[in-house]
Order: sequence, then C-alpha cells, then structure tokens
Amino acid sequence: MKFLNLAIFLVIFSFSYSQDPTDKPEPAGEEQAQSSGEEINGDAAHGYDLFQQSCIACHKIDGDMVGPPLRDVVARVKEEGGVGRQWLHDWIKDNNALRASGDKYANEVFEKYNKIPMLTFPNLSDQDIDDILAYTSDPEGGEKAFKEAKEKKAEESAAAAAPAESGSSTTGIVIFAYVFLALLLLFTLFRLNTLKKLLSGKTDVPAEDKPGFSLAQFIHKYNKAFNVLLAAFSLLALYGLWIFMFGIGVDKGYQPDQPIYFSHQVHAGVQGIDCQYCHSSAKYGKVSGIPSPNTCMNCHKMIKEYKGEYFEEDLVKNGKFASGDDVKNFYTGEIQKMYAAIGWDPDQAEYTGEQKPIEWVRIHNMPDFVYFSHEQHVVAGEKAILNAIKNKTIPNSKELNLPEDSQVCFACHGDVSKMDEVKMANDFTMGWCVECHRTTEVDMTNEYNSQYYADLHEKLKKEYGDHTKITVDAIGGLECAKCHY
Repeated sequence: MKFLNLAIFLVIFSFSYSQDPTDKPEPAGEEQAQSSGEEINGDAAHGYDLFQQSCIACHKIDGDMVGPPLRDVVARVKEEGGVGRQWLHDWIKDNNALRASGDKYANEVFEKYNKIPMLTFPNLSDQDIDDILAYTSDPEGGEKAFKEAKEKKAEESAAAAAPAESGSSTTGIVIFAYVFLALLLLFTLFRLNTLKKLLSGKTDVPAEDKPGFSLAQFIHKYNKAFNVLLAAFSLLALYGLWIFMFGIGVDKGYQPDQPIYFSHQVHAGVQGIDCQYCHSSAKYGKVSGIPSPNTCMNCHKMIKEYKGEYFEEDLVKNGKFASGDDVKNFYTGEIQKMYAAIGWDPDQAEYTGEQKPIEWVRIHNMPDFVYFSHEQHVVAGEKAILNAIKNKTIPNSKELNLPEDSQVCFACHGDVSKMDEVKMANDFTMGWCVECHRTTEVDMTNEYNSQYYADLHEKLKKEYGDHTKITVDAIGGLECAKCHY
C-alpha cells in the first residue's frame, strides 16, 4: 500500500511540474529585450512582416547594407548612444526632424553612414515600431512565428473549403443516381409496353417489304433542281474558302497563358504606370521589346507581397479560387516566381547568381514581309494618334471604347489598363492599317510638318477648300514601299 501511495504521489508531482507556468516559453524577442534593460511589448511575428515591407530595402538583420544591421538594435543604441526605445520611435518616424533638433547620437549615425538620410515612416504606429523592435531582438523566433501563423491560416482556409467541396460532390452523385434510376425506369416501362402489344396481337407486321429509297432515282427525277443546288453549294464553298484564306494569320482575341501571371490592370490601371516605363525601347526602334526582370526589380525589391485592394473577381466566380484572399496569395506567388528567375533572395536581400530565363509567349508578331516602326508611331505620330483616339476616328473605335486620356499604345493594343491577361485587341490586317492611315489626321502644329508639308497643304486647300485636312495617306501612307521593301 505504501508503494502504491508513493507511485501516485510521483505521478501527480510529475504532472504538476510539467504544467508549471514558469516553464512556459516567453514570446519571441522578450528575453533579449529585457536583457537590454527596457521591456518591449511587441509581436515579433508581425514585426517580421513589417520588416519585410518597410526595412529590407536598406537593412539586413546581420551585416551592413545601406544602413546598419538591426539585430539587437535596442541594446546597441543604448550602449552606443545612451538612448532607448523612444529614441528609436522618433528616429524611425522622422529622423530628419530628430537630427534637426540637434540630437548628438542621431547626427553621429548620419555621419557614420555616408550622410544618407533614412526614409521617414510617419505611417507606422507606436505598436508597429515595437513589433519591429521585438523582431530585431529575436529574428529567428519572429520569422518562425510568422510562418507558422501563415501556415495555420492556410490550413484553416483549406479546412473551411473542404466541407463545401465534399457537399457539392455528394450532391452531384445523388443527382446522377436519381437521373440514372429515372432513365432505367422509363426504359423498363417502354419494354413492358412493347411486350404487352406483342402479346395482345396489336403490333403491325408488314406482309411484304416495301421498296427502299434510291438516291440515284431521286436525283434523276429532280435533275434540274439538283444541278442548281449543286452550283449554289459550289459558290458557297468557294466563298467560304475565300473568307478562310483572308483569315489566315488574323489572330484577334489571341490570349495565351504566360509563364508568370502578370496583370496589366494592376500595374498600368490601378498603379497607373506608363506603358513606356517598362517597354522603353518603343521610343527608339522598331519593336517595343519585352522588359528585363531588372526593370521589375526597381519596385519589387521592396514589394514582396501583393497587398492591394483589387483582385480579379472572375477567378473566384469561375471557381479557380475560393476567395479574394486566395487570388491575392496567387499574385504573391507569381512575384516569387520572378525572384526565382532573376536569382533574388528576398530574405537576405541579395542576388544568388542563379538565374533562368522567363520564356514569355509572344502575342503580337508582324509578318517578316512587313516593316513597322514603333518609334515612328509612338514619337512622331503620338499627338496625331491621341487626337484620333479622342475624335474616335481610329478603326474599331466603338468596339475598343477607349477613354479620352488613353496612352498612345491603346490605339493598336486596346485598353491594356483594363486587361489582366493581355490579348490581341485588333485584326492587324493590311486593310486595318490602311483604314487608320486614311482617317488619321497629320499633326500640322508640329513645326517640322507645318513647314515640310506647307506646299501640299496649300495645294489641297485650293482643290478641296480651306478646311481640308491632311491625313496620313496624303503624305505617302498608302505607298507599298513604305511597309513592304
């Protein structure tokens, strides 16, 4: 009995020891923050997220970058400058004002790091800054907590979506079973009805077979009508062949899937980025070119996640994604694809040297026998084309329905600021180009045009009146050698 009592005591003691509240792990960053002599009540996981958004462009946790390393920054500023958490709040929100106030340590830091002023972050709340400081006190713990919370959220979303999917599949099986049983019942009733007629002797059985239908006799009987019908079908077939031949190479509406999902509506529409910022070679040569990923990295060194309000509702409606948040996570995943292609490590904010090409699928491709210069249209013809958009004289103006503040590119490529996946908006046939040249007025306010075509303008005024307009066809826009040579 004594042995049994001792065993029970040991079990209870070991259980109580395992539940000792003093054994609970401290929040990430708390131990280091307390070691600095100042308590920071911050969420290190949220701090990691904020660090990735606002700090990583200029700072690393370990090692100098544009600014100093930020591991244990609370303890370091106290040791170096005798300042604390409030000083860091003032520095992060507006370091310029802090330096202007004569703060000695602020000016020492400024001098030490090549007099490069730090960006100001007045939008960060005191709690946001405490969260960042908590992360810098325990970077590994903050990153781990953030990723665990993200995985947990993804698992909860998947679990919430699973019952709906299971219910829908079960409903489909039940409906299919009912339909199958109904068809089986109808078939059985039909066979029973046939059997009843046979047994009652009411089924008609022909005494002798009727002669079969002869196509040859039918054609011979209606020979004239058949010849007329054959001629009509021949003409219709030739017309169809003619239309088919004209449609070869006309790929209006072509919208291929790309290796990285890039939404022009997000970039050119929501963000308002000018087309020629990315397609800069359109000003200087024949083709507009595909922008290098280095152009993307001008922004995406700092933008590692999509946090905009806009998302494609159609991707939710068609069942590809369960919610708008899933679509936004999809956008974030495409940013990571770009990082992998260019060899960028977003966590360490440095290039790895491992690159692989992005195999974009070309959408617009003029035939080799056609010469088309983007430079001539985007630069020399910009004002004329923008006026044509405004006056709705470009081909397919009703279909394109372009806004008056369109970019010059929209005349040919459609309103790409409203396209998530770019598609071919026009026919790009020779007739389409000719129509545009016949209706687009030359910009005579241009000093070069007003002098070079002065004689032509006067000649047209005498022939057609003072209000005559010089369109592109009048200055050689319909000459074959302009595009084919």
